[in-house]
Amino acid sequence: MAGRYPPQWLDELRARADIVKVIGSYVTLKKNGHRYVGLCPFHNETAPSFSVDEQKQVYHCFGCKAGGSVIQFVMDIEHLSFPEAVAFLADQLHMPLPEMQNDPAYEKRRTLKERIYLANRTAARMYHQLLWQPESSAILHYLQQRGLSDAVIRRFGIGAAPPSAQVGRMLMEEGFTEEELVQAGLMLRREGRAFDMFRNRAMFPIIDTYGNVLGFGGRAMGDAMPKYLNTSDTPAFNKRYTVFAANLLRKARGLDRVILVEGYMDVVALSQFGVEGVAATLGTALTPEQARLLHRFAAEVHIAYDGDRAGQKAILRGLEVLQAENVPVRVLDFPGGLDPDEFVRQKGLEAFRALKPISAVTYRMRREKEKHDVSTEEGRIEYAKACAAILRGVKEPVELENHLRHLSVETGFSKEVLLQQVGIAPTPKAAAAPRREGFRQKAREASQVDWTARTLLAVLATGRLPKGSVSPEEFEDPLLRSLCEGLLAGESAASLMERQTDDQGRAAVGDILSLNTDLDDDGLMRMAQDCLKKMRKQRLEKALDLIQQRLPNLTGEERERETQRAFALTQQLLDLK
Repeated sequence: MAGRYPPQWLDELRARADIVKVIGSYVTLKKNGHRYVGLCPFHNETAPSFSVDEQKQVYHCFGCKAGGSVIQFVMDIEHLSFPEAVAFLADQLHMPLPEMQNDPAYEKRRTLKERIYLANRTAARMYHQLLWQPESSAILHYLQQRGLSDAVIRRFGIGAAPPSAQVGRMLMEEGFTEEELVQAGLMLRREGRAFDMFRNRAMFPIIDTYGNVLGFGGRAMGDAMPKYLNTSDTPAFNKRYTVFAANLLRKARGLDRVILVEGYMDVVALSQFGVEGVAATLGTALTPEQARLLHRFAAEVHIAYDGDRAGQKAILRGLEVLQAENVPVRVLDFPGGLDPDEFVRQKGLEAFRALKPISAVTYRMRREKEKHDVSTEEGRIEYAKACAAILRGVKEPVELENHLRHLSVETGFSKEVLLQQVGIAPTPKAAAAPRREGFRQKAREASQVDWTARTLLAVLATGRLPKGSVSPEEFEDPLLRSLCEGLLAGESAASLMERQTDDQGRAAVGDILSLNTDLDDDGLMRMAQDCLKKMRKQRLEKALDLIQQRLPNLTGEERERETQRAFALTQQLLDLK
């Protein structure tokens, strides 16, 4: 993750972004030795298990195993990518990003981008103010007819572009140039004349996770076309990379799912009814970039597009995009061709919450059933074949069994025949069940952690061992060996955290850095020596066990050679005691 930034610059960023101050702005922390403790912001708890180490500049939760550097904390708490979190902290600390240094072209692009942000923010304020003026009464009446309260209108910053062209002129009076407004997509230039992009439309500002106004979506009044007009791509805005209401997703805490709808009005209506975590694409089909963005805010996405034919096709396309990005996805299938806005207004919030999201496989099978007349033999055959093709992608045996049971009832074909159509040979009934290991043994194996090696790394991380006391060769585990190499190379604890590519690696580093090393130099040296002695003893015993297992199958010189090696290993073991 840190590859695009110089390590020295990142070290300076971490040092200046005091982790206690940053986390303390989100979590109430109490000092406990050189650590600070508090309630974990990433899971519900009543007793504090969240610890911040001021010396090592890392945090760790003993409950959910969340942990990392100040950059990782900002990523998790603000739902940002690594570069975004770095930019977030750098902006707070007034540190120029590396690419901003000595790059006039970048400065020029950045200046234009910032001017576009400012123009859009000013325009959003103007559109919102104009909504309450007499010339925009028809637009306000439309929004109120759609059931929007004044409170939700203000929450989303909804405004009005009146029929008369005046926002462009007002913006130029504020000091923006015509070229800046054209670049921002607020004005169009044709045949040497510039005029307002949006007229006689309800205006929905598109705001990113930082609170920047990127552009607008304008809903036409009457029969004007297009019905929705969106800001074209600009130096500050690309539709592929964001969604409507991304700023509200970022503010939501503890979302277990994001609801993806088609239209801005769907987002606003659901929000007014108290449904949080709703977003919409920007007038285009769902993109891989949007799928990854949504996954940052919640573990699962629920697609809630319109129930008509066009909406159903869009759902199927959305399922492909989300699954290609490995984003868990389900579908809210609205009855009667309703869209989410219509459904929640007609049926109410409780009915909406009672809708059970269905799996992607179930949704695809429902749509396939609509294509075939299952009252005929030919229809049942074609339906079964189409569903079998869908079921080839199901990896979980229990899920496959459930779908096959339903499909068997619907088509009349046996589960064995359907399995063959899927391409899976049925398991012979006479086959003996494999002998299973006891769950306690599996639990023991799963929980085996080399705490001796981890303790040695914790001591090494203090930076107080004499040079040459520990070498990477002492560690058999690749992760632990890599951590040792990083510490010996002078990497900070925070940098080691950021280097981990998954939660398991970060949890392991967090466990290591949380071990108690509050000893003087002599005590730390004794602890390290004890760990090294134990680790070497374990390696020797393991090597001896392997030789003893092999000896009965060896003959001649090879047996003699391994016997001598066993004597040598035994002597080394005796020397350690």
